[in-house]
Amino acid sequence: MQTSYTAGETTTPLLEETIGANFARIAERFADREALVEAASDAGADAARRWTYAELAHDVDAAARGLLAAGVGKGERVGIWSPNCAEWTILQYATAAIGAILVNVNPAYRSHELQFVVKQNGMRMLVVAPSDRTSEYVAMARDAFAECPDLRELVFLPAPRASGGAVYEAGEPVSPEETTWEALVGRAGEVPASAVAERAATLAPGDPINIQYTSGTTGFPKGATLTHRNILNNGFSIGELLRYTEEDRVVIPVPFYHCFGMVIGNLAAYSHGCATILPARGFNPAATLGAVQDFGGTSLYGVPTMFIAELALPDFSSYRLGTLRTGVMAGSLCPIEVMKRVIADMHMTDVAICYGMTETSPVSTMTRDGDTLAQRTETVGRTMPHLESKVVGPSGETVERGQIGELCTRGYAVMAGYWDQPDKTAQAIDPDGWMHTGDLARMDQDGYLVIEGRIKDMVIRGGENVYPREIEEFLYQHPSVQDVQVIGVPDARYGEELMACIILKPGAEPLTAADIADFCRGRLAHYKVPQYVDIRESFPMTVSGKIRKVEMREEAIARLGLG
Repeated sequence: MQTSYTAGETTTPLLEETIGANFARIAERFADREALVEAASDAGADAARRWTYAELAHDVDAAARGLLAAGVGKGERVGIWSPNCAEWTILQYATAAIGAILVNVNPAYRSHELQFVVKQNGMRMLVVAPSDRTSEYVAMARDAFAECPDLRELVFLPAPRASGGAVYEAGEPVSPEETTWEALVGRAGEVPASAVAERAATLAPGDPINIQYTSGTTGFPKGATLTHRNILNNGFSIGELLRYTEEDRVVIPVPFYHCFGMVIGNLAAYSHGCATILPARGFNPAATLGAVQDFGGTSLYGVPTMFIAELALPDFSSYRLGTLRTGVMAGSLCPIEVMKRVIADMHMTDVAICYGMTETSPVSTMTRDGDTLAQRTETVGRTMPHLESKVVGPSGETVERGQIGELCTRGYAVMAGYWDQPDKTAQAIDPDGWMHTGDLARMDQDGYLVIEGRIKDMVIRGGENVYPREIEEFLYQHPSVQDVQVIGVPDARYGEELMACIILKPGAEPLTAADIADFCRGRLAHYKVPQYVDIRESFPMTVSGKIRKVEMREEAIARLGLG
């Protein structure tokens, strides 16, 4: 019998260069080709902001020199707290060029979460989106500045073209510690033209270059620290398997703050000379299909719920999508009927499924061209090039194929560690370099992996990984809550929704879902706010005192009629 172990192919060598060096090489080769399009969805293709590779390289260099003029050193942390925009891409490559560590801050974060991540990594600069109707980015950033002693500069991004009635308010500097994006870039002339190259000469592929926060089982996010080598090679390998060339135009409606946008999106595309197309600041199904149509998209990304929303548009058949050939689905398995329509009606015959986690840069398994419909809807593909996968039993032994165990990954893509948390790093990566995913999986006879469940209590809501412990720790702050357990229950739209099971303090008034939502508003990201509340007298427990969340989930499904 075969054991549940596979190693990816090694025909194409790994890239042993920094992200900045790779981009400079590609930009010189494809200087006159289009690199970046930021669509203005309600104003037509003529109103889009567009960059060739030469123009993008110029703006990246200006931003990098502006950062140097501001005194940003190698290894210092620069945060970006914004929905998708062209400046996000420019900052990603500018920080990489000078060796500053880009910290991705989820745009859905509120003050409680923002201040935690700023403090945890000692962030020195935060680049801030303009405020809008849903997020007071500027005010919350100023609050963080007051509370976080390492934070020395706030940089305010410009307000975008208003669309769909949206109103934006960019920050106006009121102190020497605040500046605008335009002013930061305008400082490029304060340093020599050679300054970026001189800094680049001190950088190495193994240097940390990115921190992405993942929800933690301890109640607080952990900062997965990723190197040039990690994310450049992962993006490059994905692009290779998607057969990207300079002719491809990649439509990216998924967020940049996540690996899906900045690695599977930007790094996969720019390492192959492709153009990237940003349909909107956040996901909008009509804007996404409009961008494919107006700008000749050949590849489209999304979690299954995004594709479902696009296919459900009343005027879906009016969009011209014939330029599409490929794309990526990730986040959760795609229902077979949805996959059939994506292939037939959206022309994405080569669409791929990717699986992984932030800690593996992110993709560790992926389907390939020619894989069957069943392999694309029932599995997460095979091991990526230059990586290894194995499925292990409770004692760490590699199980036989077909048996269920924990999926582990090893190779270049495994993160450097959790920022300033060596104990948490040691819990995740064993002494032999294997990243323990916490996912239960089985490997079939052909080496394809099937995800069977999760060892941890993680809930996946609409493609967002949510760990209940973080929400529980926050809800303990409510004056009426004596004890709380958060579980996931099935949901037709998002895959799973959150339920807060609460034991009230004596004499406290009953809480409703609306009460909990009010308590969370402005303090927790929207996707972490429980949809359901269950007021209980006690929690079911094992004989050893552990709470039986499985039993609570089963009870909730039956009571809510979600079976």
